[in-house]
Amino acid sequence: MVENTDQQRKVIADAVVSMDGYTSTGPEDDMSWAMAHIGSEQSELMYEGIWRGVSTAVVGRVNWEGFTSVWPGLTSDPSSSARTRDLGNWLATVEKVVISTTLQQADLDKTEWTNARVSRDLEAEVRALKAAPGRDILVINSASIIKALLKADLIDELHMTVVPATLGGGVRLLPDGLASTWRLSHATAIPATGAIALCYRRP
Repeated sequence: MVENTDQQRKVIADAVVSMDGYTSTGPEDDMSWAMAHIGSEQSELMYEGIWRGVSTAVVGRVNWEGFTSVWPGLTSDPSSSARTRDLGNWLATVEKVVISTTLQQADLDKTEWTNARVSRDLEAEVRALKAAPGRDILVINSASIIKALLKADLIDELHMTVVPATLGGGVRLLPDGLASTWRLSHATAIPATGAIALCYRRP
């Protein structure tokens, strides 16, 4: 896939949410409420359509620590699907920016993943990434980062997959007090899990 040279790179945010609008139950969330969707073949195919057009991934500390503890095993497991292994290899090697005030570069370098660096200033980092050459930028399921970028008007495309479960509380994906207008690009039903994937773009 060629780099996006004619226009500025898009910032794409992707998250799984419950029917009542939560992306997790909190710091100790085990994601069991969403795993049927995350592991489905239809979900893998849909997500592949996003990440193959991306050359930079942005994550927060919690997701970085969770991803790097789980994904290397999934990637090397011969029982994992081909798409899961492809995604794992992409995650391991793509440029990754970890937004954190506590992690040090040495913490990132201890993991099996490469091509990762720490950034302290989210807005400045994303503005610089948008102005740099490359394919699109993907924020992966990090609610705090997505909220901050929505408030800064730095998200161009918002993917929300609504899973048929209610959590009753936890971390909401969308910030309070923010008024904005979006255009529905497409919606995809996932019959195997009952989830609905929504893609919104700025008008």
